[in-house]
Amino acid sequence: MFLDYENLAIGARDHLGGMTFDLRPVADALAERGRVVVRRAYADWSYFDEDRRMLTRSHVELIDIPQKMGASRKNAADIKMVVDALELAFEREYISTFVLCTGDSDFTPLVHKLRELNKRVIGVGVERTTSALLPPACDEFLFYDRLDGVEVPPSRPRRSRPAAAAPVLVPAKAVEPVPAEPAPEPVVDAPARDLDTLATLVAQTVSGMQRSASGTVTASTLKRTLLRKDPTFNEADYGFRAFGEMLRHLAGTNVVELSDGQAKGDPEISLPEHGDREAAFGLLHNVVADLAAGNGAVALSGLKNQVRKVAPDFSEKKLGYRSFLQFAKAAATGGAIDLAWSADADDYLLTPPADE
Repeated sequence: MFLDYENLAIGARDHLGGMTFDLRPVADALAERGRVVVRRAYADWSYFDEDRRMLTRSHVELIDIPQKMGASRKNAADIKMVVDALELAFEREYISTFVLCTGDSDFTPLVHKLRELNKRVIGVGVERTTSALLPPACDEFLFYDRLDGVEVPPSRPRRSRPAAAAPVLVPAKAVEPVPAEPAPEPVVDAPARDLDTLATLVAQTVSGMQRSASGTVTASTLKRTLLRKDPTFNEADYGFRAFGEMLRHLAGTNVVELSDGQAKGDPEISLPEHGDREAAFGLLHNVVADLAAGNGAVALSGLKNQVRKVAPDFSEKKLGYRSFLQFAKAAATGGAIDLAWSADADDYLLTPPADE
């Protein structure tokens, strides 16, 4: 684990309500992923005297960069951290994972090089100070402010000072008591991410893995694939305590199906072959039949809106299809509708099956 400490400490102080960076939540998150054998933090420690004690108690080796030359001091710490990481990668083959605690995009080339050396890279950074370039380069990225044990103090809205007004003399009896200032409203936690977005993401991923993978899709392989798609993915952001709990919820809403896998606690995952898909094909058939009764063939453009008028929660992506056209082609293959391209209409036209 390599900590760009100045980046983390200043990021937490400036963007997390003035809080002090605490290593414990990071250490706990990493303990769930493996054994940390090297812990190093890089900074000019004359600026972080109190933090040194906290890091020392956590068995972190402090690498002091004592230069006091503005930006060059920061660059020196970054270069030292890169050199040490690459040295460790070449000399310690048994180390399989590197954790870079920083949000600085300057470390992106280091991430690429470590992955070329077949090392797994986990990033850790304060969300608001993390460059958009860094998380996609990592195998997994943890936002510090989302980790368990990080209590971000509520931000206090600034109150603008009222403009000074000219004094007005009034009789003493006309003075009314000043009403008491209303108490500030309690801070409400940010809502969990959209569960429909989660269902779409999981269904698309399982569908793609079923098409490309030779074996079955298990919970462990699905989690790794989701992290490859989005290294910041975390089921806790959607309100779930564990990945298994999230899968059970999706199975309960018929987005996926779960069955016992070869390994205990690692179930196999598949998309419903019937049920929702068959019902969706039937829904499309009924909508096309109703529209075609008055207008003949039905154009694909705008048809999805017609389907949603009947079933507002319809989403082809929940069923594993990348687009509405792909869903319509699958429905045509299943015999629910007939689908053909029309050069005159410059669109696909749908009709009920010819045998009806």
